[in-house]
Amino acid sequence: MKNQLKTGIKGEHTMTVRIKDTASQYGSGLIDVFATPAMVGLMETTAQKSVQKFLPEGHITLGIEISVKHIKATPVGQKVTCFSELTHIDDRKLTFSLTAFDENDEIGSGTHQRFIVDKDKFLKKIKL
Repeated sequence: MKNQLKTGIKGEHTMTVRIKDTASQYGSGLIDVFATPAMVGLMETTAQKSVQKFLPEGHITLGIEISVKHIKATPVGQKVTCFSELTHIDDRKLTFSLTAFDENDEIGSGTHQRFIVDKDKFLKKIKL
């Protein structure tokens, strides 16, 4: 497998917090603020999109591990932006550094690992 990945690749993705993204909707809390699971999803999306164009045709990355701190609440209507950086490559395992900000402050940070797979082979393997 030949890819064009190198450490230092950066990503950025922004979303606006909607009711469906809140802790009360996810069931992870009881109030309408940006849910930790929604932040995790934003972080995974940012990392995935940052490297996809550098992969060989037919390959994708799958999230395999994430460790985050969610340090500040964000209300509905605010924009949240996540920044990722590819910090380590170990064959097909990629490690990212992540930071998320709302319109005022940093709201979370962490690390994330993704694994490169051949999409068709992976889908054939998991068919029941």
